[in-house]
Amino acid sequence: MRYVVLHKEVGETPLMALRAWKETHPKYADTPLAYAGRLDPMAEGKLLILLGEECKHQDRYRGLDKEYEIEVLIDIGSDTGDALGIVTLSPEETQVEESMLRAALRKEEGVHMRAYPAYSSKTVNGKPLFLHALEGTLTHIEIPDHEEHIYSIAHLGTEVFSASALHKRIAAFLQKVPKTDEESKVLGADFRIDAVRESWDALNASSRTFSVLRLRVACGSGTYMRSLAGRIGESLGTKALALSIRRTKIGKRFLGLWTQLYS
Repeated sequence: MRYVVLHKEVGETPLMALRAWKETHPKYADTPLAYAGRLDPMAEGKLLILLGEECKHQDRYRGLDKEYEIEVLIDIGSDTGDALGIVTLSPEETQVEESMLRAALRKEEGVHMRAYPAYSSKTVNGKPLFLHALEGTLTHIEIPDHEEHIYSIAHLGTEVFSASALHKRIAAFLQKVPKTDEESKVLGADFRIDAVRESWDALNASSRTFSVLRLRVACGSGTYMRSLAGRIGESLGTKALALSIRRTKIGKRFLGLWTQLYS
C-alpha cells in the first residue's frame, strides 16, 4: 500500500488522526508517513497520507485539486476567518439576494493572487504567520501572495439560524477544540479558546437571525476556505466566516471531471 486516505474529524489535528490510524493498524507502527496536504484542526474530511517509500515521491502529490463543502455564516467575521477566532458582528442584518450572491461567487472563480491568511503556517522570516499574528508583529513584515484557482462554486442552499440556535451550535463546536502541547502553539494557549468563547458570548445579537450559505467549492491546491468565506462576505457588503469546512475530494480535475481520485 503506497498511501491511505483518512477521514479527519472536527477537533482532530492531522497528527492526532495519523496516530489514531496507526493504533488500529499496528503493522505500520514503524513505517515512515508523510502528509500530502493538511487540514485545519476544526475542518473535517479527506486527508491523504503517504506510506513508506512513497514518502520519497511527495512531489508527485503536491498540487492536487480539492473539493470542499463549506458553510458560510453571514454577518459575523473573525480574525482567523472561521469560528475558531475572535469574532465581530456586523451592525446590520444582511438579506442575501440571489443575484448578489451569484455575482459574489462568480467573482471568486478563476485564478487570483491572494495573500496568505494571517493565521496560517506559511513561514515569513523564519516564523509561521500565525505566530506573527499572536505576537502582534504582522505590521512589521510583508505577507506574501500565492496563486489560488477556484474552478467552480455551487450554492447548495441557505439556512437561517436564530441567535440562540447559532449560540448552541457554536458552543458544541468549541467543545471539540483540541488541546495541544506543541511548542509552537504555546503563545496561542490551546487556540485561544477562552478568548474565543468570550468574544462569541459578547456578541449583542439576541434579536437577530443569521443566514448560513452552503457551498460546494472545486479548487486547486492551496486555496483557503476561511479566506474565501471572508471575501464572499465583503462582496455582499458585510462580514462572514467559515462556519464549517469539509473536504470531500482529493485528486485531479480536468474539464469539470475528476480524472483521478485518492479516496
